[in-house]
Amino acid sequence: MRTRTPLIALLVVGVLAAAAALAAGAGSRGGSSGPSAAARHEAVLTPEAVAEARKAHPAHGAAGRSRARVVQLETPGGAPPEDPKVRDDAPSPGAASDAEIRAELREARKQLSSFRAYLAGAAFLEEGPRARVTSGGVAIAPEDAPDVVKQVILAGNQIARFPYKWGGGHGAWRDSGYDCSGSVSFALAGAGLLNAPLTSGGLAGYGRSGPGRWITIYANGGHVFMVVAGLRFDTSGQGRAGTRWQDAQRPTGGFAVRHPPGL
Repeated sequence: MRTRTPLIALLVVGVLAAAAALAAGAGSRGGSSGPSAAARHEAVLTPEAVAEARKAHPAHGAAGRSRARVVQLETPGGAPPEDPKVRDDAPSPGAASDAEIRAELREARKQLSSFRAYLAGAAFLEEGPRARVTSGGVAIAPEDAPDVVKQVILAGNQIARFPYKWGGGHGAWRDSGYDCSGSVSFALAGAGLLNAPLTSGGLAGYGRSGPGRWITIYANGGHVFMVVAGLRFDTSGQGRAGTRWQDAQRPTGGFAVRHPPGL
């Protein structure tokens, strides 16, 4: 298929060519210099020039004319110009309303309260002389650990073998899987040490600085894990171990070191 050249471009080319020919002729005759000569050689798109260009290119009729288009003006940064009628503080399309957010928070608090009641009553935690990981992938709590530490271990056991799920544990306490920060948040929340899930970056500022006696959290912007009573609770390595609880430790360089106050 042969692409047609827009008519206006052909007209301009024709007129410029005619002007160049006039200029060459004037130069060969040694035309005078100055404003009058420059004006005589300037290409001007007049109705007569347009008619001449159409005669020179009869194949480009109405079908070859360019059509009007709506053009979106852009600012130097590439974004469309601001509409003064649009409010910056208006809700984004599809964003949850304040009422919906309040309802979700109420439901989340209800779920967490129910889960804590389950841990305090029906859930069973095995204890022993020291903390260790069983062949079933759950942790045994040391008998001399504070009750709140045992609650963290008990809560962690509930999801120890759940699959890794990006964003899991952040939209709902009871989820089909949990990511690194969702896992740590879940275990801490079960013991009453957290009321809402935090990201790994958020956990990098949680509690107090430095290692704890019973619980130490290692967090940065990309990952978080914790060590509870000497056992590592970490989604990293779960694929190999089959559980978030692992006896083996890992390098901690590049992580903020935090702990719950008093622990």
